[in-house]
Amino acid sequence: MSVHRSRTSGRRRLTLAGVLLAALALLLTLPGAASADGTPRTSDTPQRGSAHMGMGVVEHDGQGGTPPTGDRAVQTEGVDVSSHQGNVNWASLWSSGVKWSYVKATEGNYYKNPYFGQQYNGSYNVGMIRGAYHFATPNDSSGANQANYFVDGGGGWSRDGKTLPGVLDIEWNPYGAACYGKTQAQMVAWIREFLNTYKARTGRDAVIYTATSWWTQCTGNYAGFGATNPLWVARYNTTVGELPAGWGFYTMWQYTSTGPIVGDHNRFNGALDRVVALANG
Repeated sequence: MSVHRSRTSGRRRLTLAGVLLAALALLLTLPGAASADGTPRTSDTPQRGSAHMGMGVVEHDGQGGTPPTGDRAVQTEGVDVSSHQGNVNWASLWSSGVKWSYVKATEGNYYKNPYFGQQYNGSYNVGMIRGAYHFATPNDSSGANQANYFVDGGGGWSRDGKTLPGVLDIEWNPYGAACYGKTQAQMVAWIREFLNTYKARTGRDAVIYTATSWWTQCTGNYAGFGATNPLWVARYNTTVGELPAGWGFYTMWQYTSTGPIVGDHNRFNGALDRVVALANG
C-alpha cells in the first residue's frame, strides 16, 4: 500500500513539474518577454530589413501631442518613408504641402529597400527635394563597410539642387540590445568611421538622425559631431525638447509617426530656400 502511494505521489510531482515547465515556456513566448539583458525574444523580433526611422520612439520616449501647424515661412514640411509604406502617393503629399522627403535605401550590410525606385524617383518627379537614409546596425559590420554599402545602394549625392545629403539613422536596435552590444566609446568610433567614409565617397557631411535619449544612453551624449553634421531629431510631442549635446539647433524634426498618407512627418527648420541650400551643400 505504501509503495502504491509513493508511485502516485511521484506521478503527481512529475505532472506538476510538467505543468510548470509548460507555463514557463508560454510566458517566454508572450509579446514583450525579454531576456535578462533586455534583448527581445525571437517571437518579438521584427524581420531583418524591416527597420525604419523612429520605430523605437514611442516605446522608449512615449508620445504626446503634435506641434501647432507650422509656419511655412519658417518651417518646411517633409516625410520619410521605407518599404513598409510600399508605393507612395507622392502627388497627394505634394498637394498637401510636403516639399521634401527621405527614403530608406539600405540597412546594415544586407538589405536594400525594394520600393526605393518608386519612392526616391517618385518624390523627385512631383517636385520634391529628396534624399536617402541608411538604418545602421553597428553590430553587423564596420562603419566604413555600411557607409560604402549605403552609397552603392542609392545613398550618393549630386549637386543638382534636388538631392539632400545622406542620413545615418542611428537609434534603438529593433533586433536586440539597444546599443548593439557596443560601449559608448565604441559606438562613437563606429559613427565617426561611417561619417568619414561617407564624406570621402560623396564630399558631403551626412545628416545624423537620432533621439536624444538614445544618444545619451549609447554615446554618452557625445558632443563632437555637432559642428559638422546636421541634426535630425526624433521626438513625438508638441515641442522638440532637449537636443543631444553639441547641437545648438536642429535641422529637421520628426514629430509624428501618425501623420497623413504615410505616417512619418517632419519639419525642416527653415523655409524652402534653406532646404535647397542644404541640397546644394
